[in-house]
Amino acid sequence: MQIIFWGVRGSIPTPLTPEQVQAKITAAVQRITPKDIASEDARERFVASLPSWLYGTTGGNTPCVEVKTDSGAELVFDAGSGIRVMGKKGAKPADNHYNIFLSHFHWDHLQGFPFFDAVYNPDVSIDLYSTFPAAERLIRAQMLRPYYPVTFDACTKNFRFHTIEQGKPFLVDGHEICCCKMSHPGNSYSYAVTENGKKFVYATDVELSQKDFERTAARTNVFKNADIIVLDSQYTVAEAHQKENWGHSAFCYAVDFAVHWNIKTIYLFHHEPTYDDKKLNSILLSARWYAEYIEHPEIQIYLATENMVISL
Repeated sequence: MQIIFWGVRGSIPTPLTPEQVQAKITAAVQRITPKDIASEDARERFVASLPSWLYGTTGGNTPCVEVKTDSGAELVFDAGSGIRVMGKKGAKPADNHYNIFLSHFHWDHLQGFPFFDAVYNPDVSIDLYSTFPAAERLIRAQMLRPYYPVTFDACTKNFRFHTIEQGKPFLVDGHEICCCKMSHPGNSYSYAVTENGKKFVYATDVELSQKDFERTAARTNVFKNADIIVLDSQYTVAEAHQKENWGHSAFCYAVDFAVHWNIKTIYLFHHEPTYDDKKLNSILLSARWYAEYIEHPEIQIYLATENMVISL
């Protein structure tokens, strides 16, 4: 399967500010030496040598992760502002069919839905899955006037809502999906997708606590032995204590969680909107250091960034 990140920021869309762009330019200029501008090749090598947090950006769109399975199924996790970009730039499924899975109905995971071009295409079919029986009412509500100029009735008529149960695996286009409830205000649900013996887990908006380490059937089905997990790691430890019950986790708790469930690779996700790219890079380095410190250097840790593509 192929995994594509279209939105990785938490809470609210966060575009780069003019001050942040200026700071990046200043930092890059300060690294230049005379040999770096001696020729066109030298200049290209210099640009290529810049650290990713300086040369690029993590991104400011709210959560949306696309999974394209080897068999051609289209699975979309959450409909934050990133889903708008996916609709503009992403490769369309050959059968014009989207499966959308919602973790919960907080705005940052839903606000992109009315701006997703595909929902207005009469040739598109969409199956939307969530554990919330009121899903259709909630989707319609955010498109009511005066909040939005076009109502849900303008969407494709090939739209089906499915209410699922946590801990009970179900098939979508021939692929096994399973979800479980996480600790988050109003509840949030993590999803696991299995294909060809590989397991991908999407686990946003969770305030990890001791109970998340308990081996219930639902958690075992979702997390155990996963190959990749996209996991909420919005805070530092200090902030996690200051913002208790806000529903998000510290990056080191994410590492502990992966160790406990024997998960091979973590993508830190749902980034704090006040963090710039330099801060997020420092969190990534700290998470890798922590994995070494607890003697689990085998765990691969990456920062989820927009437009990143992973093959599993």
